[in-house]
Amino acid sequence: MVFQDRPAHSASRSSRTPMSNATVLEDHRTGDKTLLFSFELSQTQFSMADSLSFAWHWEDTLIAGQERPLAVASDPDAMLIEACERQDAGEEGVIDPFWATTWRAASGLDRFLDRVPIHNQDVLEVGCGTGHAGIAALLRGARVTLTDGVEDPLQLVRLSLSRLGLHADVQVFRLGEDSLAPKKFPFILGSDVTYLRTLWPELLQSAAEHLTEDGQLILSDPQRLIATEFSQWVKDKPWDYTEHTVEMDDDPEHPIRIMVLTQG
Repeated sequence: MVFQDRPAHSASRSSRTPMSNATVLEDHRTGDKTLLFSFELSQTQFSMADSLSFAWHWEDTLIAGQERPLAVASDPDAMLIEACERQDAGEEGVIDPFWATTWRAASGLDRFLDRVPIHNQDVLEVGCGTGHAGIAALLRGARVTLTDGVEDPLQLVRLSLSRLGLHADVQVFRLGEDSLAPKKFPFILGSDVTYLRTLWPELLQSAAEHLTEDGQLILSDPQRLIATEFSQWVKDKPWDYTEHTVEMDDDPEHPIRIMVLTQG
């Protein structure tokens, strides 16, 4: 099993703790070469990066209309295979690392945010993974809380925020279990978080608890059959449902579906 449906990015380099960019200058008269470094991470950031238990790299990613560096796992396929092997061996509590890649759904949600009045608003992202959508909201002037059910992706999010000079609340938040009360949000974002039926009630439970009265739960997915099932399942729940599509430059024939839910 491998990760699919990724956006097209250009990886700047791959290493466990990418500390610098290297530039080679060559004297065309003598052939002598000089290696110059421009350091990207402060010592605090380097310590943060060095604590990661998996390989990662900076990946140039289109976020809020511009190419920006995003910290991502270098080999998500290998991470998933390792998790499956540990599960097969009977190890308990092993979570599939679907957070390890940036999905097209996050890119579509990013683009859809151009239509959403999030400037100066409080925004919660659930299942944030690498944090693409939440960072896109930050760059559009929102106050953002980025969350995921496990800690590993949040370490990447903190690196990206530091590199980009952005500030946000970043914390573990498990759908249906954890609470951020009494804080409420006019917008809750989630990209590709409807892939498990067992998560649907927990997603709506957490949204109901944390949305303001007229708040919107905005979800994105790449037209998966399981999300189509979700769109039908939710229609007999006390939620109003509307659907939009976002055409993507990398594959216009397969747009991203946007599902907007408000409490009825």
